Amino acid sequence: MASRSKRYGIGAVVRALDAIADPALAQDWDNVGLIAGDRGVSCRGAMLCIDMTAEVLDEATAAGANLIVAYHPPIFRPITRLSADSAETDALVLRALYQKMHIYSPHTALDAADGGTNDVIAGLCGIDATAPFEDVPAEPRQVKVVVFVPPDEVETVAEAMFSAGAGRIGEYERCSYRLAGTGTFFGTEGTDPSVGERGRLERVEEIRLEAVAPRQAVAGVLGAVRRVHSYEEPAMDVYPLDASRMRAGIGRIGSLPGGTTLSRLAKRLKKAVGAPRVQVIGVAGQRVHRAAICVGSAGRLPAGTPRARDCDVIVTGEVSHHDALYWRRRRTVEGGAVGVIALGHWYSERPVLACLAERMREALPGLGISVSRKDRDPFTIV
Repeated sequence: MASRSKRYGIGAVVRALDAIADPALAQDWDNVGLIAGDRGVSCRGAMLCIDMTAEVLDEATAAGANLIVAYHPPIFRPITRLSADSAETDALVLRALYQKMHIYSPHTALDAADGGTNDVIAGLCGIDATAPFEDVPAEPRQVKVVVFVPPDEVETVAEAMFSAGAGRIGEYERCSYRLAGTGTFFGTEGTDPSVGERGRLERVEEIRLEAVAPRQAVAGVLGAVRRVHSYEEPAMDVYPLDASRMRAGIGRIGSLPGGTTLSRLAKRLKKAVGAPRVQVIGVAGQRVHRAAICVGSAGRLPAGTPRARDCDVIVTGEVSHHDALYWRRRRTVEGGAVGVIALGHWYSERPVLACLAERMREALPGLGISVSRKDRDPFTIV
């Protein structure tokens, strides 16, 4: 992989992934984006998987990749230590760090993104047009970073901010605003100013440089500015941005082709995702017209979202025993039964990887990108 790859920085790959599945679309409880890594390092190749296991890590290393794009974040909840003998994923993350492997996770951002996990399964159902369960207000997940810079350092500082994840607005990159003005400062005896002298009020020409950044990238952006700024104490401000738009919610709904029955849809999906079995709730021959799709585990979510209430079939990954009983009792607004097709958690998510790999190849031509063959459903059917 490494010998044929065009070289991109990890930061460039992260920006491409963020453009495909904006981290702002992720659920509040999730942990998405660059989980571990250095944006300034060259990317030798990327390997995609659902779960970063020891086998996947070995496979990626053998292929010459130094970035694993794991749909499920290997660091999900806050951790207090990294231990090599742990049975949790912290041991695997530690090993990845030893091997200088970078880790990125899109998870629920990819679920909500156009062309993401739910849209891929919708396509396998034969659904042409989809909508999310509901549109929800975008949270103030972005901030505006402002830094005051000498005129001859503006481009250097701006590039550092962009490389750390700032400056993206929709499909546009490297966005900034620059305003000339005058800055003042008085250096006390303990200072060592790079401009002017201590003990004297100085007035200097400066540029106010502004760029938006994801909230989770703020620390990296500020650190990047400090590394390249000539001032001993650069003046920087961070302003939270209020939500001004709606964003796509989780899940998808859409109309199925005419004549679809619960049994036919289940068999079609079983073959399409390669699952050894699927679980079905409902009557095999019942007609289904409108599907609610939520990969992974839907629980009772579709019942509580306005647009999904008229759906007569739920397509998901797994359903708990008590949720299965709930769906057996549940009726649609027309009074008909609600069918459920559970493909298996892993099998409902895996199909998106091929699509994600193709979109990455379009955004990053020449970079070696592959889908793991060692990635496996943790369950075995006997």
